[in-house]
Amino acid sequence: MTNPLPIRLGLTLWSHPQWQQTLYGRGTPASGRLEKYAQVFHTVEGNTTFYASPSPTTVANWKAATGPDFRFTFKLPKQITHELMLKGCEDLLNHFMQLMAPLHERVGLWTIQLPAAFGPEHLPALKRFCRYFPTSFPLGVEVRHPAFFQKGPEEKQFNQWLAETQTDRIIMDSRPVFAALPETDAVIDAQKKKPRVPVHAISTGNTPMIRFIGHPDITHNDTFFTPWLQKLPEWIAQGKQPYLMIHTPDNQLAPELAQHLYHQLQQHIRLPDLPPFPGSEQNDQMTMF
Repeated sequence: MTNPLPIRLGLTLWSHPQWQQTLYGRGTPASGRLEKYAQVFHTVEGNTTFYASPSPTTVANWKAATGPDFRFTFKLPKQITHELMLKGCEDLLNHFMQLMAPLHERVGLWTIQLPAAFGPEHLPALKRFCRYFPTSFPLGVEVRHPAFFQKGPEEKQFNQWLAETQTDRIIMDSRPVFAALPETDAVIDAQKKKPRVPVHAISTGNTPMIRFIGHPDITHNDTFFTPWLQKLPEWIAQGKQPYLMIHTPDNQLAPELAQHLYHQLQQHIRLPDLPPFPGSEQNDQMTMF
């Protein structure tokens, strides 16, 4: 049994054609990308389940491609969270959870991403919905309604309930991407789609998750990441295991940004080294000939 990781580092997805020459290595088929990804990173955001439920064969393939220490953070389907707003969806949830049963032990967090329309008046529905999960299932909630960021009674009530139930509040740090000049299609698109909400660095459970939406210039992220160099070690010292998810506008350089920020974190707390990217090793071998 390996020692638990102090922190889990991951990206928003595991399959990207632009990572072929670096992260995966030439010749890696699309079906082999998750296996190569999991050789480097400790977790991944399961965005794919937000848009469509996978087939049983796909779930089995995901399990076969990852080891027992890897953790997914699957998003619940948008039909449940956005279309039904968590109401009248118990059967849909049961079907989804049964489908994902082979991977239950590899889920670090089931994430409930809620739309901006989901305000404080809907909080009773969220509380009822979360009772459908066994207490052993780790849950994370991401809210986008402004009232949950104003430090008023609505946010205090929300945070108190999260802490009482040990449900993690997913933290969105989109400051870096909004600091970028809207000069490329990728940045313009990201600034349209990503929520611009205040960063409330609060941990209400044992696996706080930060979604860090990076600036397209890797070094421009350093200033925005500086507060996390203090907060993350603080949480780790408290016995928590943070999840750090790295995005960039088009995600082409997301692996390199994750690597860069992890190296910074290693200057502040003892962490195991990240394995080299499989594609990088392949490129190094090619230069020898």
